[in-house]
Amino acid sequence: MKTLTIFGLAALTAGLLIAGPYNVGSKVENFTIQDLNGQGVNFSDLKGDVTVVMFIATQCPISNDYNQRMNELYSEFAGKGVKFVFINSNASEPAAEVSQHAKANSFPFKVYKDAGNQVADRFGAQVTPEAFVIDKGGTVRYHGYIDDSRNAANIKVRGLKNALDAVLSGQSVANAQTKAFGCTIKREKKAS
Repeated sequence: MKTLTIFGLAALTAGLLIAGPYNVGSKVENFTIQDLNGQGVNFSDLKGDVTVVMFIATQCPISNDYNQRMNELYSEFAGKGVKFVFINSNASEPAAEVSQHAKANSFPFKVYKDAGNQVADRFGAQVTPEAFVIDKGGTVRYHGYIDDSRNAANIKVRGLKNALDAVLSGQSVANAQTKAFGCTIKREKKAS
């Protein structure tokens, strides 16, 4: 049996600490995102007893179809103590565009930028919109779509709302993993 050297153990531990993606049941570690003025903000300063991390976009027509529903979810659940962290990870959408988009859509919440897609990579987020619900202990309790239809008239399952209702009432989330759909997050090219 091979023994791990101190360096091997350190490398293994470092790999585990930055490993992603976060799955249902995973613990979310603190991370830093930027406000739209470029200032770093720690997730630990934004989270609450229940926190929604939502990846959104300015140019994605599917994400934009959800703007009103996101406003409604925020209005319904912010008053119940749920904190929302809306993140734009698209390298193709600069902070000025994100700010203008938020104003044009009367977002009652702040939107943050994810420089270099580090947070999207950590969560394993692939599309916009894509939601994660995190409980007080930092555990992911739901991952997936806001609801099951881009067309609001055809909604059958409100995945995010159902998850929030369950977590707020101390129950397990019946359908904790759904398939988020939307536009692919436009990631910054990484140096090889």
